[in-house]
Amino acid sequence: MQLTALGYPGFAHLRAKARRNPAEVLLTALNAANLDNRVTEGLPWLALAYADMDWDWVVQNAKLHDRQNRLGFVVTLASQLASESSDRQRSGRLREYLGVLERSRLVKEDTLCHDSLTEAERKWLRSNRPAVAAHWNLLTDMKAENLLHATL
Repeated sequence: MQLTALGYPGFAHLRAKARRNPAEVLLTALNAANLDNRVTEGLPWLALAYADMDWDWVVQNAKLHDRQNRLGFVVTLASQLASESSDRQRSGRLREYLGVLERSRLVKEDTLCHDSLTEAERKWLRSNRPAVAAHWNLLTDMKAENLLHATL
């Protein structure tokens, strides 16, 4: 589990493997068709904890794979968490790249790494997703306030 090696508290009980670049871990996760919910919930923490990662590289590669909406959503949640913790440096860095992602937002509907959702689940999420998920055209019910291990 790559998040374990990077210090994610949600997997503190697991044994860490060799540490990888946080930007690569984030992009690999965003490219996954189906990701375990616990891993998906760790992505905003990853963006927040490593707000100094090479965002130019992450954004460029997310765009190459049409994953900018997934990345934009994760960065939005991380930015909300940074604002709540009054961490101005992290918050500013995340907001800077949120602006970059906003300019390349896709109209196409996507999931947050759960492509195997049934049509019934998709229909329910379209009507019950948070406004930020609708903004990024993602089918997810994830909210920053529900992330248990998202604080630093």
